[in-house]
Amino acid sequence: MTSPRVVIIGAGIVGANLADELATRGWTNITVIEQGPLQLAGGSTSHAPGLVFQTNASKTLTEFAGYTVQKLLSLGADGVSCFNQVGGLEVATTEARLEDLKRKLGWAASWGVEGRLIDPDECEKHYPLLARDRVLGGLLVATDGLASAARAVQLLISRASEAGVKFIGSTPVTGIEQAAGKVTGVRTPDGVVPADIVVSCAGFWGPKIGQMAGVAVPLLPLAHQYAKTTAVPELAGRNELPNGARLPILRHQDKDLYYREHGDRIGIGSYAHRPMPANLDELPQVGPEQMSEHRMPSRLEFTAEDFLPSWEDSRELLPALRTAEIAEGFNGIFSFTSDGGPLIGSTPELEGFYLAEAVWVTHSAGVAKAVAELLVEGQSRTDLHDCDINRFEEVQTGADYVSETSQQNFVEIYDVLHPLQPRLSPRNLRVSPFHARQQELGAFFLEAGGWERPHWFEANKGLLNELPAEWQAPDRDAWAGMFHSPISAAEAWKTRTAVALYDMTPLKRLEVAGPGALALLQRLSTGNIDKKPGAVTYCLLLAGDGGVRSDVTVARLGQEQFQVGVNGNMDLAYLQTEAREQSAADPAQWVHVRDITGATCCIGLWGPLAREVVAKVSSDDFSNDGLRYFRAKQVHIGGIPVTAMRLSYVGELGWELYTSAEHGLKLWDTLSEAGAEHGIIAAGRGAFNSLRLEKGYRLWGTDVTAEHGPDEAGLGFAVRRDFQDFIGAAALAVRRTQAPGRRLRCLTIDDGTSVVLGKEPVYVDGEAAGYVTSAAYGYTVRRPIAYAWLPAGVQEGDNVAIEYFGRRIPATVAAEPLFDPQMERLRG
Repeated sequence: MTSPRVVIIGAGIVGANLADELATRGWTNITVIEQGPLQLAGGSTSHAPGLVFQTNASKTLTEFAGYTVQKLLSLGADGVSCFNQVGGLEVATTEARLEDLKRKLGWAASWGVEGRLIDPDECEKHYPLLARDRVLGGLLVATDGLASAARAVQLLISRASEAGVKFIGSTPVTGIEQAAGKVTGVRTPDGVVPADIVVSCAGFWGPKIGQMAGVAVPLLPLAHQYAKTTAVPELAGRNELPNGARLPILRHQDKDLYYREHGDRIGIGSYAHRPMPANLDELPQVGPEQMSEHRMPSRLEFTAEDFLPSWEDSRELLPALRTAEIAEGFNGIFSFTSDGGPLIGSTPELEGFYLAEAVWVTHSAGVAKAVAELLVEGQSRTDLHDCDINRFEEVQTGADYVSETSQQNFVEIYDVLHPLQPRLSPRNLRVSPFHARQQELGAFFLEAGGWERPHWFEANKGLLNELPAEWQAPDRDAWAGMFHSPISAAEAWKTRTAVALYDMTPLKRLEVAGPGALALLQRLSTGNIDKKPGAVTYCLLLAGDGGVRSDVTVARLGQEQFQVGVNGNMDLAYLQTEAREQSAADPAQWVHVRDITGATCCIGLWGPLAREVVAKVSSDDFSNDGLRYFRAKQVHIGGIPVTAMRLSYVGELGWELYTSAEHGLKLWDTLSEAGAEHGIIAAGRGAFNSLRLEKGYRLWGTDVTAEHGPDEAGLGFAVRRDFQDFIGAAALAVRRTQAPGRRLRCLTIDDGTSVVLGKEPVYVDGEAAGYVTSAAYGYTVRRPIAYAWLPAGVQEGDNVAIEYFGRRIPATVAAEPLFDPQMERLRG
């Protein structure tokens, strides 16, 4: 096949894997440029200890790790593979950690990794050096182990070279050539290497490469301590090779430590020390001829004083180390990001420029496979939404934000963190115009995308005394009760029986305008957007294979003007890229896409008394005839110009009310005053999430991702029936000829009290068969709800079990939606 010209920057474990993955798929017009010598490049790969623990809260990262294990097991020479599958053991020395291991075992079961919890005796059996009396239990995954990263790179270079890939070592990149918004080549001291596609796999050097391309690469190079002991007598004669290992790789996360064997010595990695950011301009200057295992730019001088507390903790856990000493150590540089995820994908700023950065050895081959699929097939077969370079909001890509949050991620890397755990800093980066009033009402804020989001309001606490008995929810266990308040029950009650204000400002909205706007949205979405102004359409954006890359709400405000409610910055990048390409192909079909979220605000006014409230402050017609369901119109409320959309994510009568940010506070106050006699309240995300699950409304990125098709996700209704030519239409038509293997199902929990939080495994006939996506207590239906991906053969009425911290909780597959299936309240 004809291959585009590809230049990969960096010949570490990611770049070498990517070259191999592309060559395997028939692309051979590939050049790999490495600033260090190919035999020892001097980046993170060159000193990485190679531990691969596969289980992660992220399904995507777990899949990446699983593929890395498979590939490195198959890669070898002289009968020795590049992966030593010694197993992985994580031990608990506190009750909190032991509970967390139960949760982690649940992730393993959800994502298809075999693991088991073992008692202290079995922990000692698998790792005899352990202090038995300090360990409460452990998580054992037999397929974890040690990657020989540097050796793998050499074998991958050899194999890819034989396939026609060109590797150039000891050659720095000095610039990224571009023309008309497209990458054209990579500049080096020896000249320009022409390129149609450039992939930066430069590791912690990624920000430097990004600067050359005019692209922000939001990662922070941080030093991480690693030390090796002197010989440990208990290990004498166990390993034939000086760097060999037979014991499982070991984590002692209660003290931010991990361990591996090096022959008769123990290697110790520590995250327990202070964060040590590395300035790329001040790294050791090491020439190619000077590079060695102990001298490279990524290996900084060991700071023994930072390691001493970890050394004492290690001797407590592993008493055999009390006769050993620290023989050597170094502070090795790795890439950290603000959320711990890699940076993968194309950038809207420069066509043809891709990133595969902030990738550790654990996920290296999996990431390379995904990027190769992205380049060759147009999309990855593994969902990338939580790794996409475009997932961050603009405020999250600034140097100060990246530095602070990446350092905090380093500090918390082994901490037991709740799914709703908020950042302590930085905060108040983005607040809606209603923020002052929300503070006065005692809002409890959590943060997402830099936005402050109220989850409940302490001002509503008194409503608990009025709450009817049937609305009172059962007490939660300590874990499910974190970042939760019973006040949410009162806020849900008021929404269902009276009226409530919800701050919907953080939901991203775009203005899509121009003579080509309609054509763009028709081509990208599954809905029929070609309706009269005032129409609102819920539809999907599909990937090329028919998977759901996003769900959006499109309001036609004028002949050439649309407001599009999207899920995040990835949608903005996608629409801007497609708009640019459309405009370039036909200048008469130009279209402008801009993010208007910060310049506007939105109140969700919902509840059976919503009309009574708005009637007091507006002369516009808000009746069914005046503003039908899924319609929009321009109105005035209290003299304020407002775009009112007859939509509701909580399943109640009402509207999304949009205005410019300058009018926001006045709009809030106007509605609050008008609604006082009707018992209006401000309500938060706790109630909102419960109400939306009662209505069966999906949350993209949690319930549905690009790996799922519309029909299996219960979103087939959002696809227009005529199958006009929209992206993904042909693939979806093929999908519909095949029986789905899974479906998103609604579960109700039988005991009526147990609230799970998401990602727990679901067991069918005693076998792990799926996993929970979203969950909440349904205040209206008076039982806990969970949505889960399950085999298609599981039907309504079937009994299943959700594993929650090692306990199996019976649940029943229910018909959905649980609340108002006839949509009478929404259309009333």
